[in-house]
Amino acid sequence: MIEVVFGDSACGSLKMARNYGDGESGSGIISVIVSHTDGSEPTEEEIQTAQREAEERERLEWENATPMGGNPADVYGFDFRLSIGDISENIPGEKRCQVLEWLYGIYPDLNGEPAFTAELMQQATDAIQEVCSRISAGESVRIWYSNQPDELCGLYWLMAQLNQLKLQSDQVILIQLPDGEIDGDENLAIQFGWGGVKAGAWQRYLDLQRTATSAFCKDCATHWQRLQKENAPLRAMLNGRLISAPETFYDEFITREIAAEADEFREAMVIGRVLGKYELGIGDAWIALRIEEMIRAGNLMPVTDPPQGSPIYHRKLKKCMEI
Repeated sequence: MIEVVFGDSACGSLKMARNYGDGESGSGIISVIVSHTDGSEPTEEEIQTAQREAEERERLEWENATPMGGNPADVYGFDFRLSIGDISENIPGEKRCQVLEWLYGIYPDLNGEPAFTAELMQQATDAIQEVCSRISAGESVRIWYSNQPDELCGLYWLMAQLNQLKLQSDQVILIQLPDGEIDGDENLAIQFGWGGVKAGAWQRYLDLQRTATSAFCKDCATHWQRLQKENAPLRAMLNGRLISAPETFYDEFITREIAAEADEFREAMVIGRVLGKYELGIGDAWIALRIEEMIRAGNLMPVTDPPQGSPIYHRKLKKCMEI
């Protein structure tokens, strides 16, 4: 069976899930990040303790996991970030490359160079052709999606591609990520997309799979064509519906958090709070780019530069006027 997800992190995790928990405990490298809210440096003892705890959690997760089985090569990931920018192309191409270059430009280590994004786009184009070819030959496809805007856009876009094929009634299977779940400590755990699901957890979602009806597939394709025609700067979730939205759609949440800061503040802290507090399902890149617009408008100004190799938002900003 073909597996489709709509993000690089989700793709890597689902590939690992095929054999996760099989044999001896995995020997992958585990990194930890330790920080203090007051900005002080963590001690070596704190780092070592966090490292040991992370390794123990990984060991237990491996031992308790049930491998999904199957071939990792059957997993396809389409990380087009379709909630942002021009979506007029039926198969993402040059215009989508330009959007990705823009988004990746805030991460120096990811490299927003045209050659980099063009290579990614070519790989994705080859992959969608392969997926459609395999489905046309009779294989089934299982699509993992959520209400996160990029993933829902990905679902609608893929359905528009599959709608051109002669599908069998039971050929498309869907698994939608629940909005919230109760964890082992009886706390409500919220996932903002499949990219946050660990390799050992995918197996337990298989009970949620359902066969997509032809009406559902057609409705998704029609909805995507309508969004393409509108071709707004953003696609966002509103009242459970994916809608076209202006580029200022999330600005109120950003300015609200900036207003709560002192005259000088760390940009990364604002971005982190917007992501965690409002549960918008968007990434740090878009928030950082909107703050760049506020700097260009003269509302903010940088007072420090980000360390070499860090995202552009690892710096301090100063308010130039009341926000």
